[in-house]
Amino acid sequence: MTIRTAVVGYGNIGKYAVEAILASPDLKLAGVVRRQAHKTPELADTPVVTDIDELGSVDVALVCTPTRSVPQYTAALLAKGVNTVDSYDIHGKLVDLRQELDQVARKHNTVAVISAGWDPGTDSLIRAIFSLMAPKGITYTNFGPGMSMGHSVAVRAVEGVDDAVSITVPVGTGIHRRLVYVQLAAGADFESVEQAIKADPYFINDQTEVYQVEDVSQLIDVGHGVAIERKGVSGRTSNQLFKYEMRINNPALTAQIMVACARASVKQKPGAYTMLEIPIIDYLAGDREALLRQLV
Repeated sequence: MTIRTAVVGYGNIGKYAVEAILASPDLKLAGVVRRQAHKTPELADTPVVTDIDELGSVDVALVCTPTRSVPQYTAALLAKGVNTVDSYDIHGKLVDLRQELDQVARKHNTVAVISAGWDPGTDSLIRAIFSLMAPKGITYTNFGPGMSMGHSVAVRAVEGVDDAVSITVPVGTGIHRRLVYVQLAAGADFESVEQAIKADPYFINDQTEVYQVEDVSQLIDVGHGVAIERKGVSGRTSNQLFKYEMRINNPALTAQIMVACARASVKQKPGAYTMLEIPIIDYLAGDREALLRQLV
């Protein structure tokens, strides 16, 4: 089965999503949906439209828009009969979003895979595996150092900010510092901008430092990483120590995971799912029996 897949939004993740679809053996790029149907050179041979209806039949849409616009875009696409995959990354609200989209998806016989990235997403799977190996214990997730796409987008939406980048620095034991570099719009007041950033839900629970710079583009590096550690108990045996670590290109990995979730979406019953609720084998391309012989 070839899965016709559209990319909605063409920012950092959208660009890598196009590449990941083109590299996939079982997905076909239906086209790109943008606010303006503007073609860049790499999209010369790709349909670029402002409305997904212009692409004809689409099986799955990768919603590569800023997190706070995901609920609106995703619900509308599900209502059109299109499966969706998004990378919504506000941890405290994602279960509520799942419940909301589940009702829409079931009504329209579609599937939504939400929060399909590396955290939340594949890191959620790792934390679950660690917990089944040592049911009692504590898990620490340490991000960075690196640029957080979600936090950076949140800062750019603050009134008075022309451009911005947010860097996550791990302190340890799951505690992080946020170093935010802002390029102010003309006439903006730095202190007002700083207060608004620190009050935003993305930053309110972390130590956040805000700095004014002249040119944010000189600071951009999409590298990121994570180290997940668990110390716990298996049965009655203590001191079980587990560690998972990676260093990555942030948007490229997010896009690849979204493509895997597009594949998995067509194998699920109607409804909304987090990655944790889908069998891992459903994310993989290839024959199921062959995959089992290779991986088990």
